Amino acid sequence: MTARLEPEAVEAKLGEIPGWSFDRDAEALVRTVRLKDFSEAFALMTRVAMAAEHADHHPEWTNVYNRIDIRLTTHDAGGITARDFALALRINGFLGE
Repeated sequence: MTARLEPEAVEAKLGEIPGWSFDRDAEALVRTVRLKDFSEAFALMTRVAMAAEHADHHPEWTNVYNRIDIRLTTHDAGGITARDFALALRINGFLGE
């Protein structure tokens, strides 16, 4: 199991993942992505799903047309871990950031 990061460590690492914020109440990294249309949103979700499956670390998300709301947390650690930051970086990479 990966160790849970303390809130101060999460805040310090946020600069590594532009576009993400820390939801202290949910103990999660969160981001909303808006794309051109549903097709682009679904394509991103497919790429993320494959990366998440490979990492055995899966996001919580919702999708409405061109918007994807993403929440990353490590349930068995009870909060945010390095795995969440790694997946956030991958998602940013898919977005060209």
